[in-house]
Amino acid sequence: MIFPRTFSHIGLSVTDLEKAVKFYTEVFGFYVIMPPTEITEDDSAIGVMCNDVFGKGWGSFKIAHISTGDKIGIEIFEFSNAEDPEDNFEYWKTGIFHFCIQDPDIESLAEKIVAHGGKQRMPVREYYPGEKPYRMVYCEDPFGNIIELYSHSYELTYSTGAYQDATA
Repeated sequence: MIFPRTFSHIGLSVTDLEKAVKFYTEVFGFYVIMPPTEITEDDSAIGVMCNDVFGKGWGSFKIAHISTGDKIGIEIFEFSNAEDPEDNFEYWKTGIFHFCIQDPDIESLAEKIVAHGGKQRMPVREYYPGEKPYRMVYCEDPFGNIIELYSHSYELTYSTGAYQDATA
């Protein structure tokens, strides 16, 4: 029998780990599970696992683990050869292009993101203008990772047919 699995964590790459931990804890209230730690290429269990993932020659990186209020983990990585692209929003390429955080006051949260060095990529939009208060906005952290904000849960927003034409 197939059943829905739970979401455990997501990994983000940044150019300044300490700044990223500060951003995610101060803006979203996430809490630190493991503070910034350096991992080096060696024969330890974590070193061997990283060889499996990255291949030989990765050298070292810094990592921190933080968590959301609903126990979803975020691993934040800072690699020594990290690049800071001018625009990280290549939505047409395969891979994860955003993650979403839910807050009833997305307007204030978007302002807080901007005040802490991030960006608001669009105006706040309503899914059902004049009908229901479901709102969303795309932002990004100071490192170009795209963050969508929802005012209501994913299930509530989409279970009512957000993209269905009411006249069809």
